[in-house]
Amino acid sequence: MCSEQLRVLVTGAAGQIAYSLLFSIAKGDVFGKDQPIILLLLDITAMLPVLEGVVMELQDCALPLLRDIIATDMEEVAFKDLDAAILVGSMPRKEGMERKDLLKANVAIFKSQGSALEKFSKKTVKVLVVGNPANTNCLVAAKSAPSIPKANFSCLTRLDHNRARSQVAMRCGVPATHVKNVIIWGNHSSTQYPDVHHCMVNMSGSELTCFDAIKDEAWLKGEFIATVQQRGAAVIKARKLSSAMSAAKAICDHMRDIWTVNYHYWVPDDLIYSFPVQIHKDKSWKIVDGLGINSFSQTKMDATAAELMEERDTALAFLGV
Repeated sequence: MCSEQLRVLVTGAAGQIAYSLLFSIAKGDVFGKDQPIILLLLDITAMLPVLEGVVMELQDCALPLLRDIIATDMEEVAFKDLDAAILVGSMPRKEGMERKDLLKANVAIFKSQGSALEKFSKKTVKVLVVGNPANTNCLVAAKSAPSIPKANFSCLTRLDHNRARSQVAMRCGVPATHVKNVIIWGNHSSTQYPDVHHCMVNMSGSELTCFDAIKDEAWLKGEFIATVQQRGAAVIKARKLSSAMSAAKAICDHMRDIWTVNYHYWVPDDLIYSFPVQIHKDKSWKIVDGLGINSFSQTKMDATAAELMEERDTALAFLGV
């Protein structure tokens, strides 16, 4: 059993994604089966009564790794000495709200939380931004915490990766673990580009390219991409609620991988753009280079980059940068 306790923050902690997430973190699925955890739970003042109920449930789970739970509406409490921050809470888009108004509201939230990271958290803190628009919110938070390495910030496109991987697996009739090297390029939005040109599928013990395994180029370049891009909206249409369970699973996958060794997503030069990344045993990372990009892929990648640049410019104007 590790003696040092990790201080882990989840914002929007009274929300439905956090409700699906907190148990997995507290029982050791993310940071390790022998790693004690202190959970810091942040939400707005109006949600504190609901949050108290979440705290009760966590207590009632009697989890051996969960050493303390701190529920608060104060950033100076929530962000103190953090090892990991999972920023789930954000302003949702309301009916009739213009996109720029949504960006403006979230710039204020993530500027404040970035400043709190800068002022109160460890400089080694790993930050995962989930609240949408996640890429641009991540950029704002990173810019607001200049003394924390930019490589410590990432945003969630692992859900899109899991969705793409699952679609390929179902089409091939194999487990998702038999599908590797799926890439999500760009923004966590409907312009994202799920790319399977480098994907390999294990079929009956043989590794085939995704295109050879599926044998339907039209589907891979059409319906497959649209399904992954629009999957969140499809879940909302069916459930009347957003995809909390799969989002929580993706958060766990992402945070576990950047805490140990595997993949996560970051791009420099003032865009948070989803790339394939390798993480080394010392937890340093690099973008996978040398991948062949055809004209079909390049067009898709450029489109999502253009959307991100527009979001960035709008957000930074609100930020005053």
